[in-house]
Amino acid sequence: MPINRRTLMAGAAGLALTGGLATACGTNTGRGGGGSGRPRLSQWYHQYGEAGTRQAVGRYAAAYKDADVRVEWRPGNYEQQSSAALLTDSGPDVLEVSGPTLDQIHSGQIVDLTDVIADVKGDFGQAVLAPKTYDGRVWGVPQLVDTQVLYYRKSLLQAAGVRPPRTLDELVDAAGRLTTAKVKGLFLGNDGGAGVLGGTPLHAAGLSLVTDEGAVGFDDPAAARTLGTLHRLYADKSLLLGAPTDWADPSAFVQGLTAMQWSGLWALPQIKRAHGEDFGVLPFPPDGPAGRPAVPVGAWSAAVSARSGHRDAARAFVKWLWVERTDLQEDFALSYGFHIPARTSLAARADRLRNGPAAEIVRFTTDHGFPAQPLLWTPPSQTTYQDALNRIIKGGADPATELKSAVRKAEAELRRMRKGS
Repeated sequence: MPINRRTLMAGAAGLALTGGLATACGTNTGRGGGGSGRPRLSQWYHQYGEAGTRQAVGRYAAAYKDADVRVEWRPGNYEQQSSAALLTDSGPDVLEVSGPTLDQIHSGQIVDLTDVIADVKGDFGQAVLAPKTYDGRVWGVPQLVDTQVLYYRKSLLQAAGVRPPRTLDELVDAAGRLTTAKVKGLFLGNDGGAGVLGGTPLHAAGLSLVTDEGAVGFDDPAAARTLGTLHRLYADKSLLLGAPTDWADPSAFVQGLTAMQWSGLWALPQIKRAHGEDFGVLPFPPDGPAGRPAVPVGAWSAAVSARSGHRDAARAFVKWLWVERTDLQEDFALSYGFHIPARTSLAARADRLRNGPAAEIVRFTTDHGFPAQPLLWTPPSQTTYQDALNRIIKGGADPATELKSAVRKAEAELRRMRKGS
């Protein structure tokens, strides 16, 4: 599990413009023209953790005949590297982004790709495309989708006389009843869930981090109730803490340290190898009268740098790979790791996603998915909210007081972003 996917899905990716351009594992920058007379393009990817992915993207680039595409594989802090690269003439022409960010759009660092995606725009789910869209224009073409769900051991729940939790209160009760001297009821990460859950509990309460109108979405008593309920899990000592690996790795669940774990879709193959049919999956359960099941969705996207000397060629390559070549898109999502293709039509027909828990997760994503990183939810707002969530879950701080302060600071940040538009 590479750190970049963890930060993508936790909604807390660092977007600082520091760190410079680290040494790349790959070829040269690709600027200028190739000896063939074709334009030479540089394409960046963050370092995926799945074996074979790097070789695959190299094959995709080699198969493109209208440009000489050189792939660079970027280890280290990719967010810092890519953000800095967008400010220079020596950066990539095409690059992966977890956003793009609103600052990158406002300052003209990336190219409008609305027409590139126009013919297939309806084939992307709203939760996938919304964070790539601003002012009616699309600034990144989604490549693949990652999501998170609740994994549970069927046999352990049956032995304890516990049904799969359908509400947040039932989740708290189940975690307590499943906790024994050797097994904890639930694993939400070694910090108790503040890092990974983000806005998920708010959506489960029928709220959000940011409304469609661009206002704070959790200035509501229901938010305090839901986040206060999460503290009960910590106070009851039914949460696994101090596990050898964190939430993104299913090892705690595989090794029997916990009866339930919140983790990513990517963990499913490893869990299936370990437990066979003895596990199930659920969305985060709803809470309160306006509650709804919640499934966070994150998507890496292809963007084009505005400083590229070959913008039209870069846009054409993005369209070829991420719009026209559906065979390569399915290969990228499912042949090396385990992800959902960004296009809903591809997800529906992919053999590995048509049965069992995988099919359920695809349905959860379609029916209950929301953007893990809303475009307007910037790092300052994220830090403010996550700090409050941490104090509520672990410290037992008063949820209403904490959220009042978080709402005030997030509103100020949203006003700043609106002024920048």
